[in-house]
Amino acid sequence: MRRRFAVAERTTAAAEGDVVVLLIGMRINHFWAVHHWLPVLASMPRMLRELGKRPESGLLNHILLTASPRTYYVVQYWESKEKLYAYAHAPDTVHHRAWTFVNGKERQGKVRGHVGLWHEAYVVPQGNYEAIYADMPAFGLAAAHGQIALEKRGRRAKDRFAYRPERPARPEAAEKTAPSAVADGA
Repeated sequence: MRRRFAVAERTTAAAEGDVVVLLIGMRINHFWAVHHWLPVLASMPRMLRELGKRPESGLLNHILLTASPRTYYVVQYWESKEKLYAYAHAPDTVHHRAWTFVNGKERQGKVRGHVGLWHEAYVVPQGNYEAIYADMPAFGLAAAHGQIALEKRGRRAKDRFAYRPERPARPEAAEKTAPSAVADGA
């Protein structure tokens, strides 16, 4: 894993245009039903490794998190909703195999509420997000889209919300730090 250092200043994300965020996770409903929830838990790292090997897939960055000993989830940042949909529906992916397995168990009546699955997807239009990082390495949105000095977008949140690029958003247009496919603490 590449080592990332804190930037000793206030920064913001270099994102331009719409931002696509996917929250996806699982909840262990019955700890004793390991044979039901362990395959689900193990499938996400496999999907993330697969996506890391396919930069054209559109996954920009991710952060693995836990909400409790029962609930685990991933925050993912994508280039576009079209690339997110393309991965979700591609027949040659770990995701497709995992959903085929889950749907097969459900059709067989073998899903007994041992593990919960969920996701929420958001397309956030420009002008409806802002970010600030103080003495942090690139994290979250900044790790996905690059990190720039706060002054380039405004010191106040209302200025960052109001930011509009002078030209249409292009990934190579922003002055960026190299985003990492592996988030800190993951």
